[in-house]
Amino acid sequence: MEKPVNTAQKLKDLRRHPLIELLKNNKGNPRTLIFMEPLWGIPHNLIAPFATLYMYTQGITDVQIGLILSISMVVQVLFSFFGGIITDKLGRKVTTMMGDFFGWGIACLVWAVSGNFWLFLIAVLFNSFEQINQTAWYCLLIEDADSKDLLGIYTWVNIGGLIAIFFAPISGLLINFFTVVPVVRVLYLVFAVNMVIKTIITFRHCEETRQGKIRMAETKDTPVLKMLYEYKDLIPKVLMNKEIMKVLIVSVILHITNLISINFFSLYVTQRLGLADRYLAFFPILNAAVMLIFMIGIQHRLESVKFRIPMWIGLVLYAACSVLLILTPIGNMLCVIIYVFLVAVANALVVPRKDALLQLNINPKERARINALIMSFTIAFASPFGYLAGWLSSIDRRLPFVFTFTIFVVAIIIVGRIRDPEFAKVYKEADDSAACGAGD
Repeated sequence: MEKPVNTAQKLKDLRRHPLIELLKNNKGNPRTLIFMEPLWGIPHNLIAPFATLYMYTQGITDVQIGLILSISMVVQVLFSFFGGIITDKLGRKVTTMMGDFFGWGIACLVWAVSGNFWLFLIAVLFNSFEQINQTAWYCLLIEDADSKDLLGIYTWVNIGGLIAIFFAPISGLLINFFTVVPVVRVLYLVFAVNMVIKTIITFRHCEETRQGKIRMAETKDTPVLKMLYEYKDLIPKVLMNKEIMKVLIVSVILHITNLISINFFSLYVTQRLGLADRYLAFFPILNAAVMLIFMIGIQHRLESVKFRIPMWIGLVLYAACSVLLILTPIGNMLCVIIYVFLVAVANALVVPRKDALLQLNINPKERARINALIMSFTIAFASPFGYLAGWLSSIDRRLPFVFTFTIFVVAIIIVGRIRDPEFAKVYKEADDSAACGAGD
């Protein structure tokens, strides 16, 4: 008779888990967007381990891959810069739908038929439209949520994507039978269909945020050029905010290192370490399993230590992982598994905190335009490094990871200087600012 009681108690405790409570209390946009995340995450994670190999197998060189990345990031800067203006004029909901449809749906259709440098470049340029979606999506996700729930909401967003990763072996198994190119082509078609479905669900089940309605009314009769001119006052405010700038620099570093990892890890382990292509689908699963265990079982227990210390520990792990990968002997699967495990822990420590910390330092009234500026700065500063990583990889496939180690050290130093937010004060200021915006 003990076992049923214990099982019932465990289920009761699970329902009382802080993350479950948060999801129950955030009914509206946050819950809808979190539940929809697998529509993007499943096909993305089926493709991600093989995306670079898909290009490489069709004759795209390391340098061309890097060039495509750098060109796309230049275009992303432009889209990101206008993202805040478009989000304010059209609203968070409509802009999110446009980003999903053009930035992913149409882009995936082009990827599905790509077979040369120019088609891959066109696909990536369409995908750059997704940067407008990023600004709108974040606003739609958090603007009507309680500020104290931000870390939990970002944790759920990560969990939604991680659950999708467990579908990754399907692509590995299919590639074993049918090879990389035909399988990835079909997966891109599935991805396109999913994003059309996601656009329809957003239309039917999401609502424009309160701040979104305010900004739509305020900017209704304001020309785009005038709104663009207003950046001359907004940019200095962002640049003079020391806490935003610290997080921005860390965001740029993480963007660069993530770019290198996504596009050159698969080439490194297959072309240099000699591991079989079929193992590429296994590594994201390990990463997801470790991150899920950490986020569900440990994340909420770290609330008392706030932001700086967990982020610092995570960045130290990132740097150590770069060294481990560089020193991994050819054919050694164990070292690669340890690398993936430690990167997963670092991701769980750093990513949700970085996102939440950034939003806690932003004036909610100008959230869309400031987020767009930050995204523009991040991509602009990172854009040369796609080509640089490709060039380094063409010399020696270890060199991109030597570079990531170097900039992780810079991030470690910066995070050591970040100030933990005083939550009660931050929430009060955010609520007061939003109230002021509503009265304008």
